[in-house]
Amino acid sequence: MTEPLRVLLADDQTLVRTGFRLILGADGIDVVAEATNGTEAVEAVRRTRPDVVLMDVRMPEMDGLEATRRILTGTPDAPRVIILTTFDLDRYVYAALSAGASGFLLKDVTPEHLTAAVRTVRTGDALLAPAITRRLVQRFTRRGGDTAALHRDLASLTPRELEVLGLLARGLSNAELATRLHLAETTVKTHVARILAKLGLRDRVQAVIVAYETGLVSAGAHEVAQQSAEQPYVRHPASSPEPR
Repeated sequence: MTEPLRVLLADDQTLVRTGFRLILGADGIDVVAEATNGTEAVEAVRRTRPDVVLMDVRMPEMDGLEATRRILTGTPDAPRVIILTTFDLDRYVYAALSAGASGFLLKDVTPEHLTAAVRTVRTGDALLAPAITRRLVQRFTRRGGDTAALHRDLASLTPRELEVLGLLARGLSNAELATRLHLAETTVKTHVARILAKLGLRDRVQAVIVAYETGLVSAGAHEVAQQSAEQPYVRHPASSPEPR
């Protein structure tokens, strides 16, 4: 049998934690620990080793962004982190994604989307609509030679992988990439997996950020798949191609 999904809730509001715990529990998802600030969250992750962390942005002592950085850089087999926020504040979302978070949710998320989001990131997928990813990166990416030099070296990618990364950063899904490049979708998945492996990235969202920060894609890029942009959330392969 598949082991139950284990979740840690980090939020300074008791009512929020209680509501989320009830929603997750009703769907067979175990809440293994709760934290009221970032310091408690970091310690609880080390103690309980959850699969997914639902992390509030604004908390006392240590905020959710710093806690996310510490969890994802100092924890073996780090969990996936979903950032929770009351407001759709771009600067928080971008900072969270840059820190390695797998996506974000507003706190008024429906129960169905909450449980689906947790299950999505547990499999190693990223949780973010392409249109949101593009908007965030276009608005907040720092430009300049130093940024590109300090980031991953795109020279390790083949011409085809660079092409795939550029289109991926414009919000195209695997199916749309396959159509555009006249490739099988399984071949596209292989290219995406190799890009993530070569650049040392956790997921597709981080690949989008790298594409903009290194200047591979300009902030004025306008080729976006409308169908993908309209999806409430998307599933993306994490590190290896999946058989069809």
